[in-house]
Amino acid sequence: MQENNKIEMVEKSVKTGITFGSALAMVISYTNWHSVGWAVIHGLMSWLYVVYYILRY
Repeated sequence: MQENNKIEMVEKSVKTGITFGSALAMVISYTNWHSVGWAVIHGLMSWLYVVYYILRY
């Protein structure tokens, strides 16, 4: 029973992290490029774009 709770907690955390990464990537992209199109593309790339942006600066 407790094992199922741990699995559910991990699944929720992963989903939240992916969502937060997408939102963060879109905000960084829009702030940087002022383009909704690029923000959507970078949002799909999620954490990859965030890491790229951090390493670039």
